Amino acid sequence: MEVAERIQGRGASLTAAERRVAEVLLARPQLVGFGTVADLAAEAGTGAATVVRLAAKLGYSGFSALQDSVQSDLTRKLRPAAERIREGGSGHPLELARVTESGNVAATLDAVDPTELAAVIDALSDLGRHVLVLAGNAATGVAQQFADEMFSLRPDVRRLDGNEVALHRDLALAGAGSVAVAIDVRRYDRWLLDAARTATATGSTVVALTDSVLSPLARYASHTFVLSAASVGPFDSQVGTLALLNTIVAGVADRLRSTASVRLDQAEQAWTESGSLTDG
Repeated sequence: MEVAERIQGRGASLTAAERRVAEVLLARPQLVGFGTVADLAAEAGTGAATVVRLAAKLGYSGFSALQDSVQSDLTRKLRPAAERIREGGSGHPLELARVTESGNVAATLDAVDPTELAAVIDALSDLGRHVLVLAGNAATGVAQQFADEMFSLRPDVRRLDGNEVALHRDLALAGAGSVAVAIDVRRYDRWLLDAARTATATGSTVVALTDSVLSPLARYASHTFVLSAASVGPFDSQVGTLALLNTIVAGVADRLRSTASVRLDQAEQAWTESGSLTDG
């Protein structure tokens, strides 16, 4: 990340206020890339002048140039795997993975608005509402785990895929008031964007987990969470996504503790009687 390298090189010369701005810049690049000077200043607890001074100290002509650099870095992170694999890595893979994935978790969870999270947990805990889980191809695995865990806690949870017939049937039968959790980052699966648009039009509450508040998926969402998907390899990381989904599941489990306990007991009894699971 070019900005990170500049901050590292000039760290000793930064004031306390400028350092706070720099910390936000590193932890929440999406805020810088798609927000305003005022947004960054408010998040760091400083004034707009401090943001402008930091940009100048880092060698940029102004905030717009800093923003362009951050956007360029975000774009590079989201390039197709066919391009990324042609680039040689630097450093030990284990250390790179540790730093990158811990950064994904921190950036994804730090970007969460607690009020938005509480609203989504409330909606998913409402047993009168159907829950639909949709994901782009790359996020199929974490989406399936999320849907399975949600179904263990409550009824009426379905994971939808790109089959057009089944998709429109399930969206119609779920009805107005359902909650559709949609997961994807650039480049977006077209069927998923179409499904999110249809879900919104038919009265569903769409929750988007995506790479930017300006993504086409966020356009149809009532609630949007921004994911960090940086990777040491050619494919987007799902670690930050999984951390956020685990957080949501934990919140729903806490809200539905009494009824969810009954469902989990039933599942445990079935596994025990069938001998489906073993410790070795």
